[in-house]
Amino acid sequence: MPHTHHGAHLPRNDYGRLIAAILLLCLLAAAGYALQHTISCFLLSWIIAYLLDPLVVKIEEQRISRTYALTLLYVVLGVLTIFFLTFMVPKLTMSWDAFLRELPQYLQKIKQIALEWKSRIPDRYGSEEIQWLLDKISANVDTAAEKTGAWAYGFAGRIFFNIFTIVLSPILVFFMLYYKQTLIDMLASWIPEKRRTIVLGIGQEVNSSIGGYLRGQVIVSIIVSLLVSLALFFLSIPHPFFCGIFAGAASILPFIGVVIALFPALFFAWFQYQSLAVLLKILIAFGVIYFLEGYIVKPLVFKKSMNLNPLVTIIMVMALGELLGFWGILLALPIAAAIKITWGHIIAGAFRH
Repeated sequence: MPHTHHGAHLPRNDYGRLIAAILLLCLLAAAGYALQHTISCFLLSWIIAYLLDPLVVKIEEQRISRTYALTLLYVVLGVLTIFFLTFMVPKLTMSWDAFLRELPQYLQKIKQIALEWKSRIPDRYGSEEIQWLLDKISANVDTAAEKTGAWAYGFAGRIFFNIFTIVLSPILVFFMLYYKQTLIDMLASWIPEKRRTIVLGIGQEVNSSIGGYLRGQVIVSIIVSLLVSLALFFLSIPHPFFCGIFAGAASILPFIGVVIALFPALFFAWFQYQSLAVLLKILIAFGVIYFLEGYIVKPLVFKKSMNLNPLVTIIMVMALGELLGFWGILLALPIAAAIKITWGHIIAGAFRH
């Protein structure tokens, strides 16, 4: 009887822990939503520090103190930033302004095409439903054209608000890099001594996986952006830099990023030329670029694959993207890899002793 009585109380304890864990996650999600701008600034700083830390370590290997290594790194980054602000930002700004000016024209062109299709629909079964759909498209295009100015103003306002993040991030990055070892030692001291070795070993494994992924993804995105921009520039497609940056950002998404990256280029090409031959050239150019990305660039950049299940990958990207937006999409695969590594050690019995 005592054994049965003891076993009957175990599920209650387990349920209590589960409920406490769920409540804690909900509390963290609510706090994250309330502090989303602060968290965005912190995540941006953390990722930049993660990307720059190997450079600092390389400089330190030349028998240079971490303070001087950080100073040298910031001087180099300052020069690159001045070059970017002087030469690249004006071009990107001009491209964005041109896109905003032409956006109402694109929307009106969509309405015109919808009306032309409507006039060509034969009087057959189902034609009324198709005409109703085209009427809805035309009405929505008018609404979108009216809201274009407000949307552009709101976007500019968000850019202005994010200047605070852009200014604060370098300061946070500096302190993250400077106090890196101090933070690691402090966190290690919180781990029970009998678990410290295995937990630190898992941490190093997770760090290697996440660091390799983040650095590799940045390199891949930059290469894709440059190749797409150059290809569309030589094909005389409008807004090639905008399309290139969009393609680079879309490459973060696994599996579907390739398809999403095509939309802006095909959109601008169709309204500029309305030629299937031009669309075919774009498809061929993207096919070549993503062939190079998939079979040459990624194997060279990602030396160690995370070997994640495709279904798990898609679910993680969707779920974390819904919760955290851009940061959730960017960090979905690293988080999934960290969970996989940790779970693998748990299944192997690393914490049983």
